[in-house]
Amino acid sequence: MSILSYKTLLCGAFIVALSACSDNDDDMDSMEHQSYRIKITNLTNAQPLSPPVALLHDSGFSFWKVGEAASVALETMAEGGDGSALLALSVANPQHADTAALAPGASTEFILEMKDIDDNYLSVAGMLVNTNDAFSGISGVALGNLDPGQKLSLFSYTFDAGTEMNSETAGTIPGPADGGEGFNAARDDVTSVVTLHSGIVSVDDNHATSTLSEADKFDNPTLRIEVLAL
Repeated sequence: MSILSYKTLLCGAFIVALSACSDNDDDMDSMEHQSYRIKITNLTNAQPLSPPVALLHDSGFSFWKVGEAASVALETMAEGGDGSALLALSVANPQHADTAALAPGASTEFILEMKDIDDNYLSVAGMLVNTNDAFSGISGVALGNLDPGQKLSLFSYTFDAGTEMNSETAGTIPGPADGGEGFNAARDDVTSVVTLHSGIVSVDDNHATSTLSEADKFDNPTLRIEVLAL
């Protein structure tokens, strides 16, 4: 029986169940707005994460899909660490953008609130800045089944945006390991679609032209994302 049908049945017995109707109205009101406390932890050894962005949205939206070409908004974030264009894709929805990079081992926390708990989805993204176009996060994870007090723990792998060749050469990586170029509208990767990232090949692995060292390598998962329904 649906909540609406159950409420109608209770309110039909007006004299006997008046207080039950009032309580159920309170429950319905509390369900109209659902808040989530979200915690993101960088699990890498030495890869700073660009300021992470997060968005609550409906089922018809996602930051990316594996096997499909990256949007320009995703390319901008994956190559240069700027996630503002991703948030602009669904600007009316509850969203969060950190103002600073997330250091290895560090965490950030924030709260997002949205109406209609039956159709809440979460997307989170950030760039591993000592790479050409690697990023980590989640895209379109359903939260509607989380009741207040319940917690969901997610572990995110690293993805390749498929927009820039993983050359690792000097001048092509925006992070502190190089301080080179960020976003470039030209696309020269061989895959041309979003895939799982195969990892870096550093100068310590005899990649003579790489500007990265063994310290910049990463294992999966690279992020832990914890969601607590409030």
